Amino acid sequence: MTTQEMGHHSAPRMSFLNDPVIRGIIYQVVVAAILVGFIAWIIGNTAANLAAQNKSTGFDFLWRTAGFDISFSLLPWSRGSYYWEAFLVGLINTLLVAVIGIVFATILGFTIGIARLSTNFIISSLATVYIEVIRNIPLLLQLFFWYFAVLKAMPAVRNSIELPFESYINQRGIFVPKPLPDEQFGFVWVGLLLALVAIYFLRRWAKTRLEATGQRFPVFLTSLVLLVGVTALVWFVSGASVAFDPPVLERFNFRGGLALPPEFVALAFGLTIYTAAFIAETVRAGVLAVSHGQTEAAQSLGLKEGDRLRLVIVPQAMRVIVPPLTSQYLNLTKNSSLGAAIGYPELVNVFAGTSLNQTGRAIECIAITMMVYLSFSLLTSAIMNWYNARVRLVER
Repeated sequence: MTTQEMGHHSAPRMSFLNDPVIRGIIYQVVVAAILVGFIAWIIGNTAANLAAQNKSTGFDFLWRTAGFDISFSLLPWSRGSYYWEAFLVGLINTLLVAVIGIVFATILGFTIGIARLSTNFIISSLATVYIEVIRNIPLLLQLFFWYFAVLKAMPAVRNSIELPFESYINQRGIFVPKPLPDEQFGFVWVGLLLALVAIYFLRRWAKTRLEATGQRFPVFLTSLVLLVGVTALVWFVSGASVAFDPPVLERFNFRGGLALPPEFVALAFGLTIYTAAFIAETVRAGVLAVSHGQTEAAQSLGLKEGDRLRLVIVPQAMRVIVPPLTSQYLNLTKNSSLGAAIGYPELVNVFAGTSLNQTGRAIECIAITMMVYLSFSLLTSAIMNWYNARVRLVER
C-alpha cells in the first residue's frame, strides 16, 4: 500500500467539543464568567444597600481626625491624629509583635525540636510534654492565661517586683531602662553592618576551604572576634556613647524608662510559646527525614555530635523543614490579630475595630486590613521560597 493510500485511511478527526484542550478552555472561560458575574452582583447589591441607607463610600475618612487614644504606639500619637495614622500605628504594632514572635519562636522551636531527639530521657521527656501540652491548648486560652492569670496577677505599681538591670514588673507591664544613643552612634551601626558582611564572606571562604582541603577554620571564634573587635574599634574612634534612662518609681507610676504594656508582653510571649511547639515538631520531622547513613558517615569522619548536627544533618533537613516552617510563620503573623481579645492595639483592634466603628466604613476598613495580611503572607512566602531554593541548590 502506498503512502497516498495510507493517508486516505487515516483516523477520523476528533470532534471539536471532544478535544480535551478546547474543552478545558471552555470550562475555564465559563468558570471565570460565573466568578466575574458573582463579584459584579455582590458589588451592585452592596452599592444598592448602602445607597438605601444613605451611607457614603470611599477612603476620604482616612484624612479625618480619629479622636481616640491608643495605649501603645511606637509612632507619635494623640487624639488629634488622623485615621491613616491610626492605620500606621496598628500596622507597626502588628509587625513588631510578629517579628519578635518569629525570631524567638524559631530559636525556641529549634532548641525544643533537637531536645526531643536527645538520648537523655529527662530532656527528651520534658520536650515531649511541652510540645504535646502547648499544641493541644487553644492559643486564645493561652493568651488569656498569660494576660489575666500571670501579668494581671502581678502586684500593684507601689509593690513592683524588682528585676536585674534596674527593671521592674507589675500589673501595668514591664519597665526597663531606655537606651539613649548620641549622634555618633550611627557610625557604630555602620561598623556592625560591615562586620556582618565580612563574617558572611568569611563563612563562604571557610566552607570552600573545607570542601577543597578538608581543613576546618575556626569560623565561630573568628566571627565573634571580628564582630566585637570592629564594633569596639568604631565605638572608640567615633567617640559614641549610650546613656540609659532608668525607670523611677514615683507616687502612682514610673517616670522615665521604657514601658512594655502587659498586652504586648502577653501576646508576644503567647505567640512565641505556641508557635515554637509546632516548629519543634517540624524540626524533629526534618531531622528524622535525613537518612541514618548520613549520621554514620559523619561519625566515621570523627565529627562530634554538635558538628554532625550543624554540618551534616541540619543542612539536609532544612529542605524538609522550610516549607512547613513557612506556614508557621504565616500562622504566627495572622494569629497576632488575637491580640484584640486582650486589648493589644494591633491592626485589627485599631483599624478594623475602633476606626471601623467610628467611621462606619466597614468595606473600606476590612478591605485594607485584608490586603495588609495578604501582603504579609505573600512577602513571607516569597522570602522563605527564596531561602528554600537556596537550600536546595546548596544541597545539590
